[in-house]
Amino acid sequence: MSKPAPPEPTLAATALIDADHPAVAEFALRHDRGADVRERAVALAYAVRDGFRYDPYRVDLSPQGMRASRVIENGYGWCVPKAALLVAACRAVGIPARVGYADVRNHLSTARLREALGTDLFIWHGYADILIDGQWVKATPAFNIELCDRFGLMPLDFDGRSDSIYHAYDRAGNRHMEYVLQRGAFDDMPLEALTADFKRVYPGWVTDLDAMRRADFDAEVRAETAAAATTRK
Repeated sequence: MSKPAPPEPTLAATALIDADHPAVAEFALRHDRGADVRERAVALAYAVRDGFRYDPYRVDLSPQGMRASRVIENGYGWCVPKAALLVAACRAVGIPARVGYADVRNHLSTARLREALGTDLFIWHGYADILIDGQWVKATPAFNIELCDRFGLMPLDFDGRSDSIYHAYDRAGNRHMEYVLQRGAFDDMPLEALTADFKRVYPGWVTDLDAMRRADFDAEVRAETAAAATTRK
């Protein structure tokens, strides 16, 4: 008897995109709603975007910390693992998906994060690339809706037809995100390359992740946006 053919790479579970993890499978099935692939992908994208807080302070670059299922375990994540979770959820219900990355210039990060990184350039920003009706469509599930409201950002809506990528400007017309480099899409998270680049570009941040984890991202966002509002008056 011949062995069954392995799944297509964009449907396969991996150690980091662990679509076969029980928590990922349960999450995907719970939010897999819609009459067609497009509607189902949209439902999954919003479930990941708004179901888990965006927190770029609590970063764990180990394989265990970067896998998709860890976002569910933690209840929060940053752009790379949240994108991995969306890809894993899609694969868990038979929707081909892959992880994509770009370098972006972020004009609206916190002072602590800019100081830690030493730059406003964020490399290896993660998003999901989902196959819908024969076309690859980008979905960016990083910023939950509460964070967008607090920071005055336009939320990244996703309709499954056009790419959902960061807006160039916020609601007030201030610069928000600028795409500097598209790194492309991958069947699996290239963790070794990602961490090597982080260590090279952000050496101080990588060696001091424990200190960053002790800070409160949401509290600092609230404080900085309140201060900015007072200054504008």
